[in-house]
Amino acid sequence: MIVIRRMTLPRSLAFSLALGTALAAAPVALPLLSAPPALAQSAPAAAITGPVSALYAGLGQVQARNSGSFAQRTQVLGPVVDRVYDLETVLRASVGLRYAGFSDADKQQLRDVFRQFTVARYVSSFKPGGDARFTIDPTPRPSPVGSDQIVTTHIGSAEDAEGTEIDYVMRSGPQGWRIVDVLLNAHISQVAAQRSDFSATLSSGNVQNLIALLQKKVRAFSED
Repeated sequence: MIVIRRMTLPRSLAFSLALGTALAAAPVALPLLSAPPALAQSAPAAAITGPVSALYAGLGQVQARNSGSFAQRTQVLGPVVDRVYDLETVLRASVGLRYAGFSDADKQQLRDVFRQFTVARYVSSFKPGGDARFTIDPTPRPSPVGSDQIVTTHIGSAEDAEGTEIDYVMRSGPQGWRIVDVLLNAHISQVAAQRSDFSATLSSGNVQNLIALLQKKVRAFSED
């Protein structure tokens, strides 16, 4: 096992990290695209787990003492999230079929605010001065659906070394392996929970309502 010690993260906070503001249990979302089976099977394990290690290293930076203001920590973590997440795939899966009907301008605005929301949620959850413990299983396992791979991790503390299991669904694409979903306790999908949350906001058919909601969440995260 790879153990990275950084900061204290209570179990409830890890749960919040995994699902954001939508905490309903939901099945794992079906993948929109799948890596060819041969590619998934032959990929070195380090290539699959690498983005998760990079994410946890970035969270360690924003959690360090004297890591700066919310805006400064956002500047540190933002490029890491861009590198390790396939945010376009996460957003499309979180919105569902409605996404295809949005105008190009609305899609771009939604992508921008969804990135801000994703980064702000992490920065808000991992505050300076903590001392959590991250454990990453170096051996990915195949996803039960498609050709994705799953990286198992635990986020705990000195008092609770095992902590909370948070798994990452990894997918191979032109930019390598990237995160396309986060699972709490191996089965509660962040994408599915977000889709439930976003669906209620999009019920009127106006994407600007979802953009406004995410902007409001970003402001709330920055004030924590």
